[in-house]
Amino acid sequence: MELVDVATWLSGINHPAAAHLAASVNNAIEVGLGYLSLNRPAGTLSGGEAQRTRMIRHLGSALSDVTYVFDEPTSGLHPHDIDKMNDLLLRLRDKGNTVLVVEHKPQTIAIADYIVDIGPGAGPHGGEVVFAGPASDFADADTLTSRHLHDRVALNTTSRSATGTLPIRDARANNLRGIDVDVPSGVLSAITGVAGSGKSSLLSCLPDDIADRVLIVDQSTIRGSRRSNPATYTGAFDSIRKAFAKANDVKPALFSANSEGACPNCNGAGSVHVDLGALSGVDVTCEVCEGRRFSAEVLTYTLGDLNIADLLDLPAEQAGTFCRENRINPAKRICDILVSVGLGYLPLGQALNTLSGGERQRLKLAVHMAEKKPSADILVLDEPTTGLHLADIDKLLALLDSLVEGGTTVICVEHHLAVIAHADHIIDLDPGAGSDGGQLVAACTPEELTTHPESVTGHHLAKYASAN
Repeated sequence: MELVDVATWLSGINHPAAAHLAASVNNAIEVGLGYLSLNRPAGTLSGGEAQRTRMIRHLGSALSDVTYVFDEPTSGLHPHDIDKMNDLLLRLRDKGNTVLVVEHKPQTIAIADYIVDIGPGAGPHGGEVVFAGPASDFADADTLTSRHLHDRVALNTTSRSATGTLPIRDARANNLRGIDVDVPSGVLSAITGVAGSGKSSLLSCLPDDIADRVLIVDQSTIRGSRRSNPATYTGAFDSIRKAFAKANDVKPALFSANSEGACPNCNGAGSVHVDLGALSGVDVTCEVCEGRRFSAEVLTYTLGDLNIADLLDLPAEQAGTFCRENRINPAKRICDILVSVGLGYLPLGQALNTLSGGERQRLKLAVHMAEKKPSADILVLDEPTTGLHLADIDKLLALLDSLVEGGTTVICVEHHLAVIAHADHIIDLDPGAGSDGGQLVAACTPEELTTHPESVTGHHLAKYASAN
């Protein structure tokens, strides 16, 4: 039974315990979780769903003087649900608590009493407090965030023409209600609707005969060794190792922390596991290599002014400059792609298991773009704006446009109004989540959606466009 149905059932029970349960269930519905079923395994929840589930536990609490920290609580939420989330954040504050929110969405930044802006850029260009003060003063602050806070992407009124269609017929996966819709090929399409309305389910119903042409780029964990990093995952490290080997007249295998070049104490892991008996063991930084993973001998070999560990510590943007100066062209190309997908700040040697969902997704996209002959010409992106700063949205849109112009069909499951406004075609599902969703409201251009009387997405898109 879904939570929206549980709320209806509880409303018919006249008992104090039922009233208490109903309050918790209604709080869950207000933060956009009404489509979840009671028996949904906790391990299957997305990061945003899990965070909102933990949040509702505190909404009914009588505690005050508590400091709450939320990391992008609006992740995965439709603009309609962000308004509800904002109300709940304010309710927590009004109960006498301190609420700290890490957030990119202007809708949520707008309700803050006090803003701390970190910058001025990302990675080595950041790490400073560039503004800290009342929200009323933020508009006059000259920071990257304040300059982009009121940016609006223009509503697309000149949509590209489709080169064909990808037909979906009688789609009934999960909560879908026999939907028939044509997804245009050769353009940028956005699949929209509130959380739980059936967007991802709809894409699972694409025709079987095109399965080998479809690449789904999502935020799931990247498979591979826990020692993997962006350099190894993208293939950039192959040409880097060869360049170091050639410069020092040694074997390339010497520059692999998984092979001959590994620190003998930690075997190239950079850390050592300490068994604490009855307690859970812990991983501590290797005292011999100090977490750098390579043997002392390997670190004596240099290219330019850097050894191999120094290079892996560089963010992709700086690593690209190094590769250009030392003519490591394959690695430079990949570093440039990492910059183009908004990962220029990411160190080449950062462990993949420390990346956020949004970073993992953009890294997968970079690998696809690095292919000289891409294996797929239909690209499905699941909320590609997750974790992106306002200043990076335009870069993402330019990147998506370049993919389309190169002959790729791009389909985005997205809530961000900038992407929706920029799309060539929109498939909007509504009117609600779970059993209330799964219906096709519109399949049209962004401009047409703004005047659609039954579209919640269209209502918010119209407000967004009118503020331009």
